[in-house]
Amino acid sequence: MLTEQEILEIEQELKHFPTRRSGCIEALKVVQSHRGWISDESILDIAHLLGMTPAELDQVATFYNLIFRQPVGKHVILVCDSVCCWLTGQETILDYLKKKLGIEPGQTTSDGLFTLLPTVCLGHCDQAPVMMLDGEVIGNLTKQKIDEVLDKLQTYDGTSVDS
Repeated sequence: MLTEQEILEIEQELKHFPTRRSGCIEALKVVQSHRGWISDESILDIAHLLGMTPAELDQVATFYNLIFRQPVGKHVILVCDSVCCWLTGQETILDYLKKKLGIEPGQTTSDGLFTLLPTVCLGHCDQAPVMMLDGEVIGNLTKQKIDEVLDKLQTYDGTSVDS
């Protein structure tokens, strides 16, 4: 069941769209911002609120790679695997992240802090290789830069990433 706060925020977002259905991505983002991901129950509730079928809304939710249909960690790392990133060392970067976090792409660390996901393109080819961490694009990646970013994150919220 959607909370009163989620419904209020969704209704605010819907004011910017010509129809309720056209605000479906924003509605999904609102619920995800509160819960971290979109469950089947959330799909049913949001679809009902927007006047859509659950199947229609699920098609939208599964199309967009920034809508998570299963639980993710506190921090989501999306690693671009486009041609530009691949040509500039994406495989080395991905291998380093896998080793550092102790997980494979599509997995979440056992402490629930990090989820590592590949993504087709982040649209920052001029900064390849690139990753997105919690919505922030970080380009020109090196092992050192990854260490700096994750160490900075550790300083802010007390998470621990083995070096």
